[in-house]
Amino acid sequence: MNDILARRARRATLGIALSAALIAGIAPATAIAAETSSPTGAVALQTEDAAAAKEKAYAAMQEALKNLEAAKVAASPEKLAEIDDDIAAFQEIYDMVVTGAAKRREPLPAMQANVDAAQAKYDEAHNRTSDLQAELNKAIDDGASNETIKQLRSEIMSAERREKSCEDDLHSYRRRLESQERQVQDSESEAQEAKAHIDEDIAKRDALLGDLEKAQAAYDDACKAYEEAKAAADKATSPEITKPTETVPPSGSTQPAEATPPTGSSATGKDTSPSSTKQANSSNGKQADTTAGKLANTGDAAPSAIALAAVAAAGLGITAAATRRIKNSK
Repeated sequence: MNDILARRARRATLGIALSAALIAGIAPATAIAAETSSPTGAVALQTEDAAAAKEKAYAAMQEALKNLEAAKVAASPEKLAEIDDDIAAFQEIYDMVVTGAAKRREPLPAMQANVDAAQAKYDEAHNRTSDLQAELNKAIDDGASNETIKQLRSEIMSAERREKSCEDDLHSYRRRLESQERQVQDSESEAQEAKAHIDEDIAKRDALLGDLEKAQAAYDDACKAYEEAKAAADKATSPEITKPTETVPPSGSTQPAEATPPTGSSATGKDTSPSSTKQANSSNGKQADTTAGKLANTGDAAPSAIALAAVAAAGLGITAAATRRIKNSK
């Protein structure tokens, strides 16, 4: 009888051990898959990327600040005041030479009229000389008297002197006009040079102010980008992101009922069931089922190594308990 009970206990123990072994064999593979698909690595990589982006944004902000400081130095109030002083000085020169050019241009029409009048007088004197020379030539050809020829030659000499005088006057008026025109041109050239300096200084001042405005805008954008990168990095490293999600047992799951210990008899002190060994095996089987049920109700995709070890230990404990009871019954 005891041999039969011992064999039954061994078979029950073997079934529990086999179940534990199957669970232990399946669990590592499931755990590896869960570990592989775990988002922990992705979260760590995301955190590193956010930190790198934050450092990059900080470096860009520092570079933008450096450029802003350089732009402020280049467009300092002292520098701008110096440029404004140069502009004012060249503006004064420009106004002066423009005024002088206008004054020098005023007599040009009258001087041009004098040239035109002198030109007309010269043309008239030259024509008179030419006519007298033609008349003298004709008189000589016609055989005019010496008195007539002498008279014509005297008139020609007088006409040539008149022509020469008119020519001198014409050259004088022309020189005066040309000199006045050169003065006007010189004044206009000076005005153009002063205007060029003014435009250059204005462009320089506008460029400095434009660079300062651009540097300020770039710095503001860099600060905004850094704040966004910092917020992203803080969010990536916050406990809400890095803390694993706690496993919540399914709402519909129920824990298996724990095994009820056998009721002792008041008369004999022994189990009232037909076989105390059978009740022990049933109780131990229920405990194993309860452990397996608790593992299943955790909601984890893969049981932990500790849980598997607990199942295996439970199986070994069952075997030992069954063996002791068999020995005691003998």
